[in-house]
Amino acid sequence: MSHQLHMRKELHYGDRVFACHVRRPGNVHGLLAEAVARHPHKDAVICEGTRWSYADFDNEVARVAAGLATMGVAQGDRVAMLLGNGIPFLVLTYAAARIGAVTVPLSIRDQMPGIRHALLNSEAVALIVESAFADLVPPPDMTPHLRARISLGQVPGYVDYDRLRDNKPLVTAADVPEDAVATILYTSGTTGVPKGAMLTGLGIVHSATNFVTTMDLGPDDKTIVVVPMNHVTGLVAGIHTLVRAGGSIVVMREFKAVKFLECAAREGMTCSLMVPAMYNLCLHQADLAAFDLSAWRVGGYGGAPMPAATIERLAKALPGLGLMNAYGATETTSPATVMPADQTAARRLSVGQPVPGAEICVMDDAGREVPVGQPGELWIRGAMVVPGYWRNPEADAREFSAGFWKSGDIGAVDADGYVHVHDRKKDMVNRGGHKVFTAQVESVITACPGVIEAAVVAKPCPILGERVHAVLCIRPGEVTEDAVAAQCASQLADYQCPESYTLRETPLPRNANGKILKRQIKQDLGFLDT
Repeated sequence: MSHQLHMRKELHYGDRVFACHVRRPGNVHGLLAEAVARHPHKDAVICEGTRWSYADFDNEVARVAAGLATMGVAQGDRVAMLLGNGIPFLVLTYAAARIGAVTVPLSIRDQMPGIRHALLNSEAVALIVESAFADLVPPPDMTPHLRARISLGQVPGYVDYDRLRDNKPLVTAADVPEDAVATILYTSGTTGVPKGAMLTGLGIVHSATNFVTTMDLGPDDKTIVVVPMNHVTGLVAGIHTLVRAGGSIVVMREFKAVKFLECAAREGMTCSLMVPAMYNLCLHQADLAAFDLSAWRVGGYGGAPMPAATIERLAKALPGLGLMNAYGATETTSPATVMPADQTAARRLSVGQPVPGAEICVMDDAGREVPVGQPGELWIRGAMVVPGYWRNPEADAREFSAGFWKSGDIGAVDADGYVHVHDRKKDMVNRGGHKVFTAQVESVITACPGVIEAAVVAKPCPILGERVHAVLCIRPGEVTEDAVAAQCASQLADYQCPESYTLRETPLPRNANGKILKRQIKQDLGFLDT
């Protein structure tokens, strides 16, 4: 894929200039059209009993696109999807792209208020829902724009999904400019009401191309998408990237370590993108030697640092597996940085180098770049950064500047150009003026034997403002507070060491993306101001 690295500066979104891959499909539909033209008979989609070639997949997409059009969905209209991982999600993603509609994937772990907000804010005209989640959908009088309700499985008042499929294939695709919005993804809203990040064809094509380039993917690659497809990682890293490569997508409904490994062995999975906890569960819940995982060569991960012990154990068990940290967000259409596999062990706490065409600046609160190696807020610019939020000019003005997205992450770039993410701005602990990056403390704690996962949070203190508190999920009988405190004292400055602990045997709360919910932990501990 070396030709992909031919880049040039281009003007997009009115006033942004950034480096773009010269050779690229023109939009999301173009991703699939290229793969179908090059590899019509290769496996595209594998899910339980279904195995479709690219030609089969394209035919199904064409029929469902025709079905959406007959239901009155037109170019630019928003189509909401309340679906778990499955073939309909894949088909609708490309069917909407064929007619130039905008997909609005909704989280099946959300509740009615969040789903109502997304439906109203996006003014979606159609909704496709699995019958199991129909109770989460607001009634018609609360969603005036929603003209078509379609269900997988019987739901009173909904049209059956098979009606969409029962159409003559729509072969001609709409002429969709690459700067147009392709997907609206609502960000988790930790700071209030969720915002709809506008993913464009340009951004999606660039992120898929950057994954293909940095991970050296091609038509012989096969992934298992087990992270949620309705989040940016599942959608971009799992679906669009493999289509860009002309590879195969195996769909799994949910992550269960043994079932995942059985499927990986049976299908000859070559690449994955998951959160570190999933790799950890594979090691904890199964003997990897019992599975033929010889084809597995790329292990992408993100969302948190990989514990050193996990890296070492995976290297022993799977010497052919290259672990690659990828850092990004919904607003960066997935990856902003990727770690070369041969650097992972040596640079465990770095998230890698900027992807082709990405610029990453480290800025202080006054909007000035800080010296190399010093911490500040990471600002990110490039073809993969979204133009803004759907109908939210206040958030655009607050979070974007000169084409840079202000990530809210505190980090640094070292002398070799490797990016380090220390913490979310809001998760950092300020202990009497000393700034404590919680990810650094967590990485020391998770290296302790018997610690499964850890979250470090700020505990309010009338004297120092905040103190360091650690919450640990442990294996029963294997961990003592004293042992963890000794480990921290040997590796951290005194002000970084937790001064109090909560040990538990139940997993820490996570969102659908696998990220630990620190706000919920603080709430449960009574640390939040009410």
